[in-house]
Amino acid sequence: MPRILVIDDERLIRSTIVAILSREGFSIEEAADGRAGLALIHKHRPDVVITDIFMPNKDGIEILMELKRSCPETKIIAMTGGGQSQMIEIAHAAELLGAHQILRKPFEKRDLLHAMSTVLGTFDHSHKPMAT
Repeated sequence: MPRILVIDDERLIRSTIVAILSREGFSIEEAADGRAGLALIHKHRPDVVITDIFMPNKDGIEILMELKRSCPETKIIAMTGGGQSQMIEIAHAAELLGAHQILRKPFEKRDLLHAMSTVLGTFDHSHKPMAT
């Protein structure tokens, strides 16, 4: 089963993502900021990183740049809660830096599962990851 790292400074969002993906059978670690997230990335080399863009102690853009440099095989889902015009600019920057999927907060469970199955290449029409 793929190893997932969730990085978000908002505890409720982080714990919600962890709960949803744990129920789907994923192995998950979590970090409350970018600095802690980078330490876990270098220690455990996750298959997928789900990271917020705006957070203290290294933001999501710094995470994306580091992943692109040191772990190019890691799939990245970037999250942001910015307004619509801000979201478009951030999404474009995140994609240029290597994000494979963008989630706009708040998002639904099905959006998260769809993003996961897309980056893992296990997409099916029910939006749930298929066994890998």
